[in-house]
Amino acid sequence: MPNLLDKIFNFLYPVFRDWGMSRNVASYTSLIFNIAILIALAYIIYYVAKFILVTLTAIFAQRTKTKFDDYLIQNKTTRYTAYLIPFFFIYKAVPVILDRYEYWESIFGKIVGIYIVLLGLWIVRTVFNSLRDYLKQKPEYSDKPIDSFVQVIMIVLWIFGVAMIISTLFGIKKGELLTILGTLSAIIILIFRDTILGFVSSVQVAINDMVRIGDWITMDKFGADGDVIEINLTTVKVRNFDNTITTIPTYALSSDSFQNWRGMQKSDGRRIKRHVLIKSSTIRFLNDEDLQQLRKVQLITSYIDSRQAEIEKYNDLRGIDKTLSLNGRNMTNLGLFRKYIMQYLVDHPGLNKNMHIMCRQLQSTAHGVPLEIYVFSSDKRWANYEYIMADIFDHVMASVKYFDLEIFELPSTLN
Repeated sequence: MPNLLDKIFNFLYPVFRDWGMSRNVASYTSLIFNIAILIALAYIIYYVAKFILVTLTAIFAQRTKTKFDDYLIQNKTTRYTAYLIPFFFIYKAVPVILDRYEYWESIFGKIVGIYIVLLGLWIVRTVFNSLRDYLKQKPEYSDKPIDSFVQVIMIVLWIFGVAMIISTLFGIKKGELLTILGTLSAIIILIFRDTILGFVSSVQVAINDMVRIGDWITMDKFGADGDVIEINLTTVKVRNFDNTITTIPTYALSSDSFQNWRGMQKSDGRRIKRHVLIKSSTIRFLNDEDLQQLRKVQLITSYIDSRQAEIEKYNDLRGIDKTLSLNGRNMTNLGLFRKYIMQYLVDHPGLNKNMHIMCRQLQSTAHGVPLEIYVFSSDKRWANYEYIMADIFDHVMASVKYFDLEIFELPSTLN
């Protein structure tokens, strides 16, 4: 492109010279006329470039299989490139037209040069935005923090762009300018503190696969409990389940603790871990009459028979005096209730039988004996999960009384 523009200028230079722009003739009338001719030529070049880069490229993009060129069209990359070409022409032509006007040549040259730098950065930005949109529609990249990497690249390019603008505007050599920026690095670090921390965190998030777009995360410090919808250089946006949006600093993901539910969503079940408190005063040994009544509970009938036979054999061999229930081995209502709940969980259709199924007794507390259920629902969808859990504990609380047990609750205060 520079060689082609040089040929155009070499061709047009005699024309401008003959119209009064030679070194020996200086006429503001001819200057204005030549500027008008230059603007007219720039417009012609613009419309030719626009036709080639915008119209023909759009037609070509419709016929290709890849979607990347479609994203280039959507982000107006070709349109901005069409703007750039006539400004290159003007930039090359200014020294010719303003040959006798060094002051105006310097001003117009700097203005056009700065505009070219800004427009070039904008074109690069649209290219990276197109690449970002293209990668996001691919399944293997849809959950990656691509926005963060694009922003980092653009920040670096903008720093160099600003350095070029300052160098052009004040006539400072680029090497000297970079030296000055190096001495001001402490101030730059202070200004871009969140950006630098966000960049480091974005790299850690990507490498360690800590968070992906679409993950359900919980971060109590920021009140976040929902799905990640965006990860960029400085912030992570979370759409909470009440449809509010929580914004979290990206660096907080590596400095603070949070809970990512992706493992649960990819596993074969969602954990149910909840307990009820049994009043310790209601726990007792079972006598023959109690056992006879509880044999009607079908889930534990066979267990009662086999367990009772085992206990009687043990007591008979040792000559245990059973006139006192405390002697020897006995079944308790809590132990039998625990066995009943365990069998109920095994038969429950909403639980994953290939994962842990437990009904366990925890350390006693001042409020009673905790009886915990530790299982995994096969359906991980939130509403269905809540239904399965409620169904289990509805049954637990309703069946306690059949074993002559009570659930602890604080007594109500009567006014």
